[in-house]
Amino acid sequence: MSIDVLNETEFRLDELELVACARYVMGEMKVHPQADLCLRLVDEAAMETLHVQWMDLPGPTDVMSFPMDELRPGSDDEDPEEGVLGDIVLCPSVAEKQAAAAGHATEEELLLLTTHGILHLLGYDHAEPEEEKEMFELQRQLLLTFLATRGRNGA
Repeated sequence: MSIDVLNETEFRLDELELVACARYVMGEMKVHPQADLCLRLVDEAAMETLHVQWMDLPGPTDVMSFPMDELRPGSDDEDPEEGVLGDIVLCPSVAEKQAAAAGHATEEELLLLTTHGILHLLGYDHAEPEEEKEMFELQRQLLLTFLATRGRNGA
């Protein structure tokens, strides 16, 4: 599994923990062990440009996902497909504001957003109430079990 982190910001974070979270989520979702993922951290101006270009929405957002080979979660019955999972673009300054409002650390918010982004790359969405319930419950379970395996208290 190849996971690249491109930090184009001044924000300092534990890139190894971000990679460990991504690796854990991809493993739990039975993504092919040779799948590639890129995590890119950008400032608000760059995120706003992407948000307007791809979603036609103003202002920066916290996370955007760009699937490449449209990989889906694997199953016990069939081998997962090999390929490029895609890119996740994170905006640490937006994440920092959200973390402060939620009462947890920015690093935990970035782990949450990484998990969220991977689920989007795997075809999960939250446009409809049932989809949102499924995706957010899975996201919560994945993040909490990752944090527990890392010896940290809940998010």
